[in-house]
Amino acid sequence: MFDRLRSAEERFEQLNELLMDPAVVTDQNRYRDLMREHKQLTPIVEKYREHMAARQERDEAKAMLDEGGLDKDFKEMVLEQLDESGKKLEQTSEELRILLLPQDPNDDKNVIIEIRGGAGGDEAALFANTLYRMYSMYAEQKGWKSEIMYASETELGGFKEISFAINGDGAYSRLKFESGVHRVQRVPETEAAGRIHTSTVTVAVLPEAEEVDVDINPTDLQIDTYRSGGAGGQHVNKTESAIRITHLPTGIVVECQDERSQYKNKDKAMKVLRSRILEGEMRRQQEEIAAERRSQVGTGDRSERIRTYNYPQGRVTDHRIGLTLYKLEAILNGALDEIIDALITADQAEKLKAQD
Repeated sequence: MFDRLRSAEERFEQLNELLMDPAVVTDQNRYRDLMREHKQLTPIVEKYREHMAARQERDEAKAMLDEGGLDKDFKEMVLEQLDESGKKLEQTSEELRILLLPQDPNDDKNVIIEIRGGAGGDEAALFANTLYRMYSMYAEQKGWKSEIMYASETELGGFKEISFAINGDGAYSRLKFESGVHRVQRVPETEAAGRIHTSTVTVAVLPEAEEVDVDINPTDLQIDTYRSGGAGGQHVNKTESAIRITHLPTGIVVECQDERSQYKNKDKAMKVLRSRILEGEMRRQQEEIAAERRSQVGTGDRSERIRTYNYPQGRVTDHRIGLTLYKLEAILNGALDEIIDALITADQAEKLKAQD
């Protein structure tokens, strides 16, 4: 581990010099790539230096105790330093092990989230809207930007389906664990007898693919235009601005009708298409790995029931890690960090276990 850390520190110092080189600064692509690498190495090198400082304190304390001749008060102070530096070494060593875990190459990417109503009809569609609001509020709290790509609304104000982009630093690293089946238990407003209904909504979180990530042959695309539907207004149904793109080799179909411009809708639809193709490739690669982790955390299998939102009890339970919080209202208002942090910790623990 320490050979890797020394190499990382050497590379970090090299990057510091390169990023001050005028020839590098003027080459935008190279500068961006080096900055990305610098950003990835910074927390590792900082923690490594913290660890080495603790080691030096421990060694100095040991040396003073070995020499002897210390008065009682000073000896107590040195013993305290030895104890504190020992604890610091243990802590930083574990933190370094986590920092050196293989990184998901998509963690820094923006995301496209697709939410679809499942079992439960109108009630499921209404909850799809609730989840869209929850993720939008979470994004706002993080200072991220969200933008609707496609939405199919119901008469009661729900969504049969909605896809939207969230752009922000590390968005995928925080939201990737949200893929799966979300279950809601509540009494619908239309239920006269006051019985609790159970409905489901599927959520897919896709890392936004750049053009360099996915090579799409234009001849593999069937592009259709049609008139936008939805609420009234002077611009609706006047022009065929909505876009439907079919990727013939995979059968993936993407629609976008949010913009009045056909060009903008096509651009958005291509973003979603690239992300769906990338997700399919990632899934195939994961399935081919023989030592695939059994943990449900982060697998993104949409058949999993990953979480239950129980309104009568004000309870949210994440079934993958057995976490239950009685903070339903706060969570639906975007307070997701406690759940996400717990999922990340569980994922790291599984990865560390696989290394042992």
